[in-house]
Amino acid sequence: MAKRRLTQQQQRRIQGNQQQRIARAKHDEAEQILDSPEQSGLVIANYGKQLVIETADAEHILCRSKQNLGSVVCGDQVIYQTSEEEQRGLIVAILPRRSFLSRPGFAGKIKAIAANIDRIFIVTAAIPELNEGMLDRYLVAAEQNELEAIIVFNKLDLLDEQQRAEIETRLCLYRELGYKVIYTSSKLEHGLEQLLQELEQYTSIMVGQSGVGKSSLIQQLLPATEIRIGEISEATGKGAHTTTTSRLYHLDSGGDLIDSPGVREFGITEISSEELTAAFREFRPVLGHCQFRNCDHLEQSAGCAIVAAISTGDVSKQRYLSYLRIRESLVAD
Repeated sequence: MAKRRLTQQQQRRIQGNQQQRIARAKHDEAEQILDSPEQSGLVIANYGKQLVIETADAEHILCRSKQNLGSVVCGDQVIYQTSEEEQRGLIVAILPRRSFLSRPGFAGKIKAIAANIDRIFIVTAAIPELNEGMLDRYLVAAEQNELEAIIVFNKLDLLDEQQRAEIETRLCLYRELGYKVIYTSSKLEHGLEQLLQELEQYTSIMVGQSGVGKSSLIQQLLPATEIRIGEISEATGKGAHTTTTSRLYHLDSGGDLIDSPGVREFGITEISSEELTAAFREFRPVLGHCQFRNCDHLEQSAGCAIVAAISTGDVSKQRYLSYLRIRESLVAD
């Protein structure tokens, strides 16, 4: 006997009933957890929908968050409640953030990276090759979020004297703008003491292109912690993703450090053209001095004070072109 086929209306009704049952089950599960007292904790790891909370007693609890909270990230201070039956919890609130770092994700969505950070360590390296365009984008994000940015050039052991001199010349521009630059080598254990000193007493995040050696550096800073280390992809010369999730570590010398997944590209989120212009430090002294109040600061803009500053050497042509590329990408988005 052939099965009776359901009408579309019957299928929709069945599907609706299933959705209601699922919603009730989730609600009942949440209510069971919500019977416990509210507690505060620190998010130290993010595994997608699962998060690890560090309690006031330094215990770790696996949690999920209420759907209406939005993104919960490493560094967030949260309010959570636990189930008495098992060590799991539900994050019910996010405490106010003093800072928040994000980047564009898929389909135009914003991908949260970390919260409540003071310093951003932008790691570059000999391999993959130093990319000033990506470096400038990270610096814009740091300025936008009022974070102190420190540039780390890693894998110094791969360079000969001439190559090192060339890199130092390229990064001298950033030193002149007031950014600290630290040269490191995990293999030679070079620059690690200086790096630790800059990390003390702050909550910091290490960011950068895939394969620049962030995890290797953190392994040197935290020798007792097992951290997966990756290899550069021989096929592309680009970095192989090793860190797939953000993780917060407590440093023995003081301070907290968040290791974030490496990226191929880094974009800027939710920034106006005025904010972008102000994020370039060398532009600030001449802002407001353009001939026209609505100056768009393009190369062909008449009376633009920023363009004029290039000819006097107060603004580098390289950084100005980087500014134009970022501005163009914002328009395209």
